[in-house]
Amino acid sequence: MKAAIFDPGTNSAAVRLRIEEVPCPQVTPGYVLLRVLACGVCRTDLHIVEGDLPVLRQPLIPGHQIVGEVTEGASASLPLGTRVGVSWMGGTDAQCFFCQHGMENLCDHPTFTGYSVDGGFAEYALAREDFAYPLPHGLDATHVAPLLCAGIIGFRSLRVAGVNPGDRVGLFGFGSSATLSIPVLQSWGCEVYVVTRGESHRANAQRLGAAWVGNEDARPPVALDCAITFAPSGKVVVDALSSLRKGGVVAINAIHLDQMPAFDYDKLLWGERQIRSVANMTRDDARDFLALAHKLNIQPRVSVFPLAKANEALLAVKDETENGSAVIVP
Repeated sequence: MKAAIFDPGTNSAAVRLRIEEVPCPQVTPGYVLLRVLACGVCRTDLHIVEGDLPVLRQPLIPGHQIVGEVTEGASASLPLGTRVGVSWMGGTDAQCFFCQHGMENLCDHPTFTGYSVDGGFAEYALAREDFAYPLPHGLDATHVAPLLCAGIIGFRSLRVAGVNPGDRVGLFGFGSSATLSIPVLQSWGCEVYVVTRGESHRANAQRLGAAWVGNEDARPPVALDCAITFAPSGKVVVDALSSLRKGGVVAINAIHLDQMPAFDYDKLLWGERQIRSVANMTRDDARDFLALAHKLNIQPRVSVFPLAKANEALLAVKDETENGSAVIVP
């Protein structure tokens, strides 16, 4: 099969991924082989290939927003031809304290798709059967792909932030994950306040019906019940914290964050305000969000790239040049 290979020992800074012919994955018990129909490109993929995250597998096929069709390893729950989605959380040990207490997203020995095991920037991918989600009909593969990480982790962020129906919710940064959070918040009757750099992002937030939109230096005109930050910036976390009412929560939706600047405890954190990190996702998060996305008919804007242009897809995410989520179609 053809695949986009990341190998920090041989790839150059200018060409992060090499397109190569490699052996197809071999099916083992408990796994299914998928013919990849589409794979979304996430900012986490960028963090991996740019060295912001430590190397766990070398060489590596990145990609963790996989839509695929079962071609081998079929079972009663996943017959041949079943269309499934695979996300960042590719497996857990099911034995550690966290797995035993309903917190599998914090598993001590997790598997991360496209990071600790090969992912979906390829013609075929291997996935654990119990972490492959049968997909509802109604959306084509390219529009489902961004839902599988950006959508699911955005949904978990709303849960971590403790969003209640009717809340005033701030979204700080407005990339793919925040974009997919807006229809969920609107279905809950929330008022959405967006703070983001980039005129195109602000225009998109207005188009999607945000109650208020401001640039990166602006502050919402009301005290927020909760906020989610989507930019990998400690400064943005402090900005969000400064916009909260007492008792409010900031949830940090980032796997990598630059240094947190000093801030005034008495003015910003005191009053039982909270900062919480969002770590991975659970299978319940995935199932619940995918069902809700189907019900709400969430159809993200996408920009499609062939596998041969995987590097261009990464650059589109880095430079925020595309109108919508970048998706690779082998």
